[in-house]
Amino acid sequence: MGIGTSIFLIAVGAILTFALDASIGGINLDVVGWILMAVGVLGLIMTTLVWGRRREVVTTAEPVEYRRVEERRDVGPPL
Repeated sequence: MGIGTSIFLIAVGAILTFALDASIGGINLDVVGWILMAVGVLGLIMTTLVWGRRREVVTTAEPVEYRRVEERRDVGPPL
């Protein structure tokens, strides 16, 4: 789940919980809103943890710019 999806779930859950005062037969929209907000927050935390691990810096002993290239002079040019 991405950051955008998590924020969307939090927003929809907040709208269902705090803005609507409707009832659908047998479904409590307040509970559905709280569940959506909880899933959104959990997804946001999980996405942050996954993206945090991806951004680790890997260093090498010698930078690519300073690698030595040797040219062989014992081979003649192609005909």
